[in-house]
Amino acid sequence: MDAATAVVAALRQAGVPVETGTRRLAEYSYDASNYRVRPVAVAFPRNGEDVALILRHCHAAKLPVIGRGGGTSMAGNAIGAGLVIDFSRHLTRVLEINEQEATARVEAGVVLSDLAQHVEAATGGRLTFAPDPSSKTRATIGGAVGNDACGNRSVRHGRTSDHVISLDVVTADGVRLSAQRHGLTATDPQDPLAVRRAAELSTRLGELAHRHLAALRTELSRIPRQVSGFHLAHLLPENGFDVARSLVGSEGACALVVAATVRLVPVPRAVRLLCLGYADVVEAARDVETILRYRPVAVEGMDEAIVDTMRLRRGHDSVRGLPEGRSWLYVELDGEDDDTVTSLAHDLLEELRTAGRLTGGHIVDAADRASLWRVREDGAGLSARLSSGDESWPGWEDSAVAPERLADYLADFRDLLFAHGLRGVLYGHFGAGCVHVRITFDPRSEAGRLAMRGFLRAAAELVVSHGGSLSGEHGDGRARSELLPLMYSTEMIAAFEEFKSIWDPTQLLNPGTIVHAGSLTDDLALADVPVRHWPTSFDLTPAPAGDPFVRAVQGCVGIARCRSTSQGFMCPSYRATRDEKDSTRGRARVLQDMLRGAVGWRSEEAREALDLCLSCKACSSDCPAGVDMATYKSEFLDHYYRGRPRPVAHYSLGWLPQWLRLIGRVAPAVNALLATPLGPVIARLGGVAPRRVLPRFVAEPHLRRHVPGDHDPGRHGDVVLVVDTFTRGFRPQVASAAQRVLRSAVDSVECRSDVCCGLTWISTGQLRAARKRLTKAAGLLDDGTDRPIVVLEPSCAAAFRKDLPELVSTDAARRVAARVRSFSAMVAELAENGWQPRRPDDRAPAGVTVQQHCHEYAIFGAAQHRRALQAVGVTTIQESGGCCGVAGNFGFEARHFEMSMRVAEQSLAPALRATPGLPVLADGFSCHMQVRQLDPDRQTMHLAELIDPMNERQQP
Repeated sequence: MDAATAVVAALRQAGVPVETGTRRLAEYSYDASNYRVRPVAVAFPRNGEDVALILRHCHAAKLPVIGRGGGTSMAGNAIGAGLVIDFSRHLTRVLEINEQEATARVEAGVVLSDLAQHVEAATGGRLTFAPDPSSKTRATIGGAVGNDACGNRSVRHGRTSDHVISLDVVTADGVRLSAQRHGLTATDPQDPLAVRRAAELSTRLGELAHRHLAALRTELSRIPRQVSGFHLAHLLPENGFDVARSLVGSEGACALVVAATVRLVPVPRAVRLLCLGYADVVEAARDVETILRYRPVAVEGMDEAIVDTMRLRRGHDSVRGLPEGRSWLYVELDGEDDDTVTSLAHDLLEELRTAGRLTGGHIVDAADRASLWRVREDGAGLSARLSSGDESWPGWEDSAVAPERLADYLADFRDLLFAHGLRGVLYGHFGAGCVHVRITFDPRSEAGRLAMRGFLRAAAELVVSHGGSLSGEHGDGRARSELLPLMYSTEMIAAFEEFKSIWDPTQLLNPGTIVHAGSLTDDLALADVPVRHWPTSFDLTPAPAGDPFVRAVQGCVGIARCRSTSQGFMCPSYRATRDEKDSTRGRARVLQDMLRGAVGWRSEEAREALDLCLSCKACSSDCPAGVDMATYKSEFLDHYYRGRPRPVAHYSLGWLPQWLRLIGRVAPAVNALLATPLGPVIARLGGVAPRRVLPRFVAEPHLRRHVPGDHDPGRHGDVVLVVDTFTRGFRPQVASAAQRVLRSAVDSVECRSDVCCGLTWISTGQLRAARKRLTKAAGLLDDGTDRPIVVLEPSCAAAFRKDLPELVSTDAARRVAARVRSFSAMVAELAENGWQPRRPDDRAPAGVTVQQHCHEYAIFGAAQHRRALQAVGVTTIQESGGCCGVAGNFGFEARHFEMSMRVAEQSLAPALRATPGLPVLADGFSCHMQVRQLDPDRQTMHLAELIDPMNERQQP
């Protein structure tokens, strides 16, 4: 038995959760950096004692250990060849909030935004936790301590080290200590080993500081964002021998943090955001010194490439409130009252206009503030896959200089990029002198890696010549540790090595980080991927040169927005389980490892990773890098099941349009049979969950009342209304309501029920059948006009808009896709063009709870229903704000029923409980059925029914 196997066996016997499966190791082989290192195991400790036990066993076996929070490191300091400890699964408790002392004590796995929300709730909005990196919705406090993370508002609040009071840590050999100002103590005063170790370490650290007083005073803490290296200046006598803060920024290489006591800050009473436009980032940087005199909270910079990509991916309305320019600064000011802050903002604007560099600037409306901050916070992902089609990578993504040197540094840095034939996408914390940049390296080729190495060395020499730091926030990790001798003297490098040895003499904690580093081009994730053609049914171009499927899957760069539980719709299965395997990132990493394997499309690990993906498509919109896991899943299933029996649900639910055409003739008999005790048995035989509430099938006579016959080639309306499979088979009254609404806005409506989007075949990975139906639809709908094509079912509208041109790569398909609208998008468009609907009678509700379909959210945007409802005078709009949990066939399948209901509890179920009696607007049929499952008596309606001039509410 080798050392790793023995450690895993001992931990399992002790009850510590630890996994070694191939799929799990693939998920943890990556973080958000350029690197891939396969661990031997992943452990999920439940408390500090579990962490100590893990480290004792690993120390005895000489097995390296890597601590990991949200796995968002861009420097490669959250991966390694030993045992990875994931703190984010269980160590997630906020232990204490002391408002009087303005402190909080929390476990290492608490997510930063969750901590801030918890503090604000507990203190009535008076206090918060300040550090707010762009990854704050998934980064943990342990990771923030490890990297000394900062964030957008670091101009005011500094780095994480400025907020740390004490740390509960575990040493490399499993001893639990508390690091504080003035030294170390035993976490358990009754543990004699811990007491001795605390005294010994305190003594040795004090001796280290005394021997290197001059170097520590002259080489460290020179600029606000000097994050590179260990923070030994905190050990100086004048800094109080603060051992806790000396460990901040040590990247898990000295001890592992299991809990922290942190300082809280007041929430400002009044805030204003200025958005300033410039011709380029250098011009913007030249105004930073002036802006800093106004004591801003934040000064953030961004260039046009990020904005262009955001608009391409999420629509033009996703970026609102930008003045003219090609680069922008966000300046946040705060104060005691609105008038004072507004006056300060006007004074700053006037001074900047006088300086003459502005191309535009204004105070941002409250409605646009969140939109602009989201663009900035998604910068790392948006810049990874640009609207131009270029790919860019980290590696030199967070250098820093003194703010007064920033403009000159940026000018020189831009020249350096040009000299090396590279392009950089710039954004960052300009007020703190910290620049984030992703660069168009080519890590796939040997020549590209050599060029990358040459550039990084030249960039390090450049930033040092400006008195700066290789890292201003993300740490050194695998990306920059090798370059530290260019920044620090031989004495300081020796002091770093001694500090590491005092804490970790056997060099087991995150080896190679900061000291004793390997080559920065070792272990690059894209360096050894086999060249192979992966044929696909979906057209995944445009893509850079190379295999389109490979490039699409490698689009995930680990930003981990999918691990957020507080923004957007993605990723519903991760929100239900909080397990990396169920995140979009986890699935992408498994697919990336699939590209390396010999089994290809038959990978069982990939099938398992994709099983709980709801194919909601939210990642295609919410993921800053544009990862579209629903498409990848469909493609994978198509290949995986070729020549193999499929799950029975793929035949029952996947072929639903075919079955509905047959069932319509005998619908009453089928409905009666399903209402008997045989109903659940029949459902189970069809792969459908017996507990799932089933819809009633529509009989043909009722269908004919609401839906006209097949298309008459001689008739043309101003709008084409597509009556989809779900509307025909289950809700035909929606079709007649939609016709009346549209006829109140246009002269004539052409109704079509002879086309199919192939959605059920797409979601089950039966792509040849899907393409057959879409090809037919494109031929029928491409009629030489540009008339809007309105599709009542949002998921079908999304399939026509996105999947049609990707599966049927013809001009006709592209023309049809461009004409497609969801019904709510059409209503909003008509209202914007001056149409005013006739008000429904008094039976129509004044308010509704909105459950937007995920596909509509992803493809047509989040604001469509709100705009449409406001246009028709609905004043009370409660939005559930997440996936309903059904997502087409997923929630109907027997093996997914429990997950479906867990997803419903994230947003829809709480929204229903919070709005008793309020009708639910559910345009999506799957959303409608989930409402019926959760609250059978709740009135649900389609937008067409809500604004129908006749306000019919007939049910089949």
